[in-house]
Amino acid sequence: MAADTPTIDSDVLSAYVEGFVSEDDALVSARKRGVELGCSPISPLGGAALRLLATTLRARAVVEIGTGSGVSGLYLLRGMAPDGVLTSIDVEPEFQGAAKRAFSGAGMGPGRARLIMGRALEVLPRLTEEAYDLLYVSGSRQEYPGYLEQGVRLLRPGGVIAFDNVLLAGQITNPARRDPEAVALREVIRTVREDDRLVPVLLPLGDGLLVAAKAH
Repeated sequence: MAADTPTIDSDVLSAYVEGFVSEDDALVSARKRGVELGCSPISPLGGAALRLLATTLRARAVVEIGTGSGVSGLYLLRGMAPDGVLTSIDVEPEFQGAAKRAFSGAGMGPGRARLIMGRALEVLPRLTEEAYDLLYVSGSRQEYPGYLEQGVRLLRPGGVIAFDNVLLAGQITNPARRDPEAVALREVIRTVREDDRLVPVLLPLGDGLLVAAKAH
């Protein structure tokens, strides 16, 4: 008789996976400031995925929509080439001030990050076409479809776009959620999946990380 299959405790497994990544003092401090300011910093696993993407791409030019307190920016900068520049866009000056402190505290030189204050949909059209390796999105969810349109334009062939928080706290499949945020998220997920220019994957990290590479 075959041995009984052991029961897997999903909570224990989740804790094991979450514990795979540890954060240093700079990230812990930035995350704490983010919570105090009302930001929603990317999860440690999501941040590790961003660093992996930036490293794999040997990224030298990255755009971030939603500076927050600098958590995601630190992950991106640590994966980018030493001379790489992060362009980070946010409408909140307090957030960008916190991010600037986070970058400085982590030893990042002042030329590594270009912080732009303003609405992303107004800033992105002014950036150079096909000049970026990676675009990370954590801004207004209702504007995600617009970010996608601009992101594909800005990415070089082989570049990657990543959307955070696309699962709507697990409610993305709930048909009763028909508010503008839910509609926009479903639209961007569907569009990314169906766009022949993109090679997509939906990762269950944090509240969902939608990642797509621009085909060569």
